[in-house]
Amino acid sequence: MKNWQTTRSRLFIVISLFFAFFLSVQQTANNYHLNLQIPRNINPVNNIQANDYNPVNGFLGLFTKKEIKPNVELIPGGHSIGVTLQTKGVLVVGFAAIVNEQGKEQFPAKDAGMVVGDTILEVNGEKALNDFQVARIIDNKCKDQERITLSIKHRGKVITKTIDPLYCSETQRYRIGLYIRDEAAGVGTLTFVDPKTQTFGALGHVISDIDTNDQIELREGKIIESTIYAIEKGTRGDPGEKIGSFMLESNFTGKIEKNTNSGIFGVCDEKVNLVDNSLFQRAVPVAWKSEIQNGPAKIYTVLQDNTIEEFEINIEKVMPYRNDNKNMIIRVTDQKLIEKTGGIVQGMSGSPIIQNGKIIGAITHVFVNDATRGYGVFIENMLEDSGILTKVATALTGGFF
Repeated sequence: MKNWQTTRSRLFIVISLFFAFFLSVQQTANNYHLNLQIPRNINPVNNIQANDYNPVNGFLGLFTKKEIKPNVELIPGGHSIGVTLQTKGVLVVGFAAIVNEQGKEQFPAKDAGMVVGDTILEVNGEKALNDFQVARIIDNKCKDQERITLSIKHRGKVITKTIDPLYCSETQRYRIGLYIRDEAAGVGTLTFVDPKTQTFGALGHVISDIDTNDQIELREGKIIESTIYAIEKGTRGDPGEKIGSFMLESNFTGKIEKNTNSGIFGVCDEKVNLVDNSLFQRAVPVAWKSEIQNGPAKIYTVLQDNTIEEFEINIEKVMPYRNDNKNMIIRVTDQKLIEKTGGIVQGMSGSPIIQNGKIIGAITHVFVNDATRGYGVFIENMLEDSGILTKVATALTGGFF
């Protein structure tokens, strides 16, 4: 059996009203979200204007957990990782015509009101686990002259649809006329590991489906080590990409527990040694958003094999009032990185950013018309979504009443 799986990203341009990831694929303006998506690739999937949020007026009040800034130290990442996800149910990503004996194309599921983005949860009372299983159940039930009853998540609500499948003369089985998928995989970058809990964070953005742009509801997932064997250099209007392979004999693995707007989070496998970074002898402190400044910083990422390298960047603008994953504008200034990649490329999502000896965030986007510039997410936002910040604050205060 091969001990690797080749993973390569492809290029798509889409629009988003931000960041629930429930929008259709279209073409738009000036930046790419370096996103991991179905099928097995990393894709740019977000493209919105870089308008700043205005500060919100307020007044003094009681402290909340978010206002308490405990001391947190993390092991910086930079490691190239393979990411695999299995969805809850199976996702409808398109319609596939059923051709009858007269040559007529029919679409039973579409005619019953199903749409792209629906998630099939159950088929005749059986949990939908993967595309092959769903296809088998439909064919077998119809051979037994049973109707098909689907439990689906449709526009945020769980509903039931009863569908009469048709026999497809081309495939010689009963079908309902859907394209469905159940998993995602790709190559990204590890951002951090919490040495106290072995909690990891990666990517800096949500994983969504390449066709529907919907956020993937996670059933289970894992990260494993990957190796980079080629770089496609980015050019104006065409961001480049890392091309890599999964390593099943990995030095580290982890279980993914959350898929959020600021990244994926989970716990490193207890069977392997805690992930370390050869460029750091110990964990480094976290910088809260109020500490981040315009000026020089460094990023850590892999360009060849699994060797983490350090590169110079400049923080051009900090946007502390944004609650998304586009919190700062960065520019690559390292000539070595520019020569090798053109700047920021797909697969760099999650590359940690260090400023003044503290981890401040991770890369998330590249600008379409200038690959040397992009966006980063605050590490504070990642810690909040991971649950680390809430746990530390609760331990610090003993609880709120």
